[in-house]
Amino acid sequence: MKSKWNIVYYETAKEECPVEDFINSRSIKNRVKIFNWLEQLEVQGPNLPRPYADFLEDGIHELRIKLSGEQIRIIYFFYCREFIILTHAFRKKTDKVPKAEIEKAKKYRDDFIARFGENKFRSK
Repeated sequence: MKSKWNIVYYETAKEECPVEDFINSRSIKNRVKIFNWLEQLEVQGPNLPRPYADFLEDGIHELRIKLSGEQIRIIYFFYCREFIILTHAFRKKTDKVPKAEIEKAKKYRDDFIARFGENKFRSK
């Protein structure tokens, strides 16, 4: 079993970081809880069970966090068998994750792979 995954926050070509922006918009108490769940994801990777994490579709996953009564989702994908790329986060208001959020994650994933590819990313 792998000892630990490396978490990477996706940044757009304009150096915007959707996950970091979302986390920074939360209270300190909520940030602590988010970081605790990110640590669990980092340790357990794809073995983090439901209801804490879930597969959505096409390699896209969600980290499921409840903060002060709100359902928070951090969307991510696995990369190069050692990295977890966090694409973005949002407050979930419906039963299912909105298709637009999944499509956004796929767009971010495609952009990440196009800009960094495995060789470029590993050499950073």
